[in-house]
Amino acid sequence: MIKILKYFKAKEWLLLLFVFAVVCLQVWCSISLPKSTLKVSDYFNIYKSGPLKDNWHNILLTCLEMVGYSFGIIICSIIVNFISSFIITSLMARVRSKIFEKVTSFSAKEISKFSLPSLITRTTNDITQLQQVLNSFISLGFNAPLTAILAIINIVKLTSNNKATALTWVNVASVLAITLVIAIIVSTAVPRFKILQRTTDNLNKVTRENLTGLKVIHAVGAEKTQEDKFDAVNTKFSGIEKFIGKVMSIIEPSMTMIMQGTSLAIIWIIGYLAKTNYDVIALMGAFTQYSIFIITAFTSLSMIFMFLPRGIISGKRINEILDTRTSILDGKGKLSAQKGTVDFINVSFKYPGANTEALKNISFKVSTGQTIAFIGPTGSGKSTLINLIPRFYDCTDGEILVDGINVKDYPLIELHNKIGYVSQKGILFSGTILDNIKYGNENANNDEIEHALKISCAEFVYNLDGGLNYHIARGGTNVSGGQKQRLSIARALVNNPEILIFDDSFSALDYKTDKSIRENLSKEFKETTKIIVAQRVGTIINADIIIVLDEGKIVGIGKHKELLKNCKLYNEIALSQLSKEELEK
Repeated sequence: MIKILKYFKAKEWLLLLFVFAVVCLQVWCSISLPKSTLKVSDYFNIYKSGPLKDNWHNILLTCLEMVGYSFGIIICSIIVNFISSFIITSLMARVRSKIFEKVTSFSAKEISKFSLPSLITRTTNDITQLQQVLNSFISLGFNAPLTAILAIINIVKLTSNNKATALTWVNVASVLAITLVIAIIVSTAVPRFKILQRTTDNLNKVTRENLTGLKVIHAVGAEKTQEDKFDAVNTKFSGIEKFIGKVMSIIEPSMTMIMQGTSLAIIWIIGYLAKTNYDVIALMGAFTQYSIFIITAFTSLSMIFMFLPRGIISGKRINEILDTRTSILDGKGKLSAQKGTVDFINVSFKYPGANTEALKNISFKVSTGQTIAFIGPTGSGKSTLINLIPRFYDCTDGEILVDGINVKDYPLIELHNKIGYVSQKGILFSGTILDNIKYGNENANNDEIEHALKISCAEFVYNLDGGLNYHIARGGTNVSGGQKQRLSIARALVNNPEILIFDDSFSALDYKTDKSIRENLSKEFKETTKIIVAQRVGTIINADIIIVLDEGKIVGIGKHKELLKNCKLYNEIALSQLSKEELEK
């Protein structure tokens, strides 16, 4: 948690010092109140101060002094809470931005290490928990120890001067009782905080899974299964929350009982001592106030130390993200004069934590303007292979060259500027269609956008309300799957990249639209290298190179007709989709 403090700015450190000064003033006002109470008691003691009528002026001044101290406490408290809230809110906003930037820089390896639900929880719930703890620490962490120390010093002075040391032991007993109660609470509740945060991750995971797959759940009638799954996690979460709530509910009645018991003990002892020393009666008000200060201060400190582990756990979870180094680092190589060439040289790849390789000894070369396609059974490594080109992962063995340079030597922004990538699932962001297209090139003009929409057969946008300004809902839920894919293709084309990668990006399109887009690409993007992953033979039938993958290995490479003759797996896939007559055209 202390590591988070490095994100404080100089201005905030100065404000923190100012808050400490205001807290000192607040504590001084608090400690001065019992002294004024003692002075008023003395004025009412005719044996010490003379007749009451001679002391009204002093009594009034002292009462006004007490009102001043009370207002001082209130004003200082407002200032402390306002500034501390400002400081911590600013800090947490900065930390939240740092986390967002860090997560954005993560590769797929780091994302899978933490998991999406956990990243969401750490960015939201953990930040909130840490913010609450830091706020409490500033407002109470400075105040409570100062108040307790000064109150104890004043009590010792009072009791030693008035030979009432028995009263000191009342506070010792009170502090020991508070310590015992808090020790019981801390030992039982604190270990559950870590479990609670992990359970929050699981709750987030199940909720996200349910919302993402809602259509499928309704379609297969799996509502009861999902409800049972959620109930299991929710029951565990609520069980921990209830347990912590029950334990925490002990605090208030326990503190009330200790406080009232202390007041009763003080009154009883002072009453007993008054038999031989009448002057101790004047101590009652001041001593009771000091005792309440001590009990309240120790209670506040105990609360801080009890919630501190929760803040430490949340801080640790946040720092795990901030301290994680992404495995995909920028290279420092120079750009090449070549355009659109891709070489795989003995490339192998294994996913983090996997026992077997997803790709084994892959080698091929693509020249500028060529179209290369990958086909094979599900799980054969097609998507894994093309994800290595933009460095979503790095290969574990071998080299991948783009324009003759190892992809690891490129600055990531330069590598990504060379590539237009269309993912398997058409992903659109909330905003207008124009906003989504400009993700590919924020400086694209109207002609470039219209051209990209025409090539991708996405001119349907002009029939929508608002045209390019039509608002896309989060996740693109207000357009069809085929429309999402066409808009995703347009987004990739608008940057006029050297290399176009299509990860099964035509699967939601009808055959006519699929064919039209491929013909448009052949005519308008002749110098652009096209890399296509497909399940449909019809999509790749005219590719310059077709590579057949099976279990991460190349089992066939060549043109369509060559593979029909020489590759059994390709022949089986083709015949399962098209007739012999269609294949021989």
